[in-house]
Amino acid sequence: MARTVAAFKVDHFQFLDPDGKLIEDQQVPALAKDFDRLTRLYRQMVLTRVFDKKAIALQRTGKLGTYASCLGHEAAHVAIGSAMRPEDCFAPMYREYGVQFCRGVRMTDVLLYWGGDERGSDYAGAPHDFAWSVPIATQCLHAAGAAMAYKLRDEKRVAVSVVGDGGSSKGDFLEAINAGSAWKLPLVLVIVNNQWAISVPRSRQNTAATLAQKGVAGGLPSIQVDGNDLIACLWAMEKALAAARDGHGSFVIEMLTYRISDHTTADDARRYRPNEEVEDAWRKEPIARLRNYLIEQGAWDDEREQALQDESTEEVQQAADEYLAKVADDPQPVTAMFDYMFAELPHDLAEQRACAEQYPDDGGQH
Repeated sequence: MARTVAAFKVDHFQFLDPDGKLIEDQQVPALAKDFDRLTRLYRQMVLTRVFDKKAIALQRTGKLGTYASCLGHEAAHVAIGSAMRPEDCFAPMYREYGVQFCRGVRMTDVLLYWGGDERGSDYAGAPHDFAWSVPIATQCLHAAGAAMAYKLRDEKRVAVSVVGDGGSSKGDFLEAINAGSAWKLPLVLVIVNNQWAISVPRSRQNTAATLAQKGVAGGLPSIQVDGNDLIACLWAMEKALAAARDGHGSFVIEMLTYRISDHTTADDARRYRPNEEVEDAWRKEPIARLRNYLIEQGAWDDEREQALQDESTEEVQQAADEYLAKVADDPQPVTAMFDYMFAELPHDLAEQRACAEQYPDDGGQH
């Protein structure tokens, strides 16, 4: 005779609809009326988008290497970064600039990194955070390791990592869930589900109703939120961080958003996704949604918007000028690519480094 031994559900949370109106048939968190805070975070979201646009322009004009855009992810990323404490640890993927700016990473550091300068990964503004991770999902295990250290030391700190919808299928992510569950680690894993793993749509990656349920399978409390709703993302992060910090273990949050941009500047998404889908994503994007809400509540207006755009453009241009001056006046030698990974180079890399020393540092002309 069959019997049910367990049953699960995944709750979805959204407080702002795509037009920026509060959804009133539910309990709205108090932060929805904290307009000073929401305005500060809106400013950060806009600054992040202005930076993103400038970085793409630098790449298109040959002044930056391949770059991964964060267009459309601003609410999710700013919510993650602003909810964390300075002593916490963030293990990023490679497009979470909104998180990193909230945590003190400079825009110049990001540009240096994507410009191929190893000094970009040595950011002083977030001393507890890991550098960017291009290998998919390995950063989740780095965060789990940091969380284990915090638990062993009895420190009130939390490790946070982000993975995409595609990366959530990697064993590294699932192993991090298992570690967090088995050892009750102070770990928050965020799936920023932007619907596309490069050219593979979510529908072809996994047929489960949600990606959050991967955390449920590992025994972790797991929820899904509208990733274009800053209020929902921030509420979820604060809830998860507080639980982890108080010794209640790990948490998984799936933030539903959309990658409006190409995967990177080496990609052309027009080749594999319909324009109608992208146009629909623009109608739901996070910045306009929050701006509409703030305007309706009397906390924002067109004059402040224009001032913000001007200020953000000036700040981003200053960062770009600093980056260009640094790589022009103080370029790194080609051997720098070998110098920041190992205390002692393995013999094969030592041989490669010695070979690289034979070539002049002339900007790649040879």
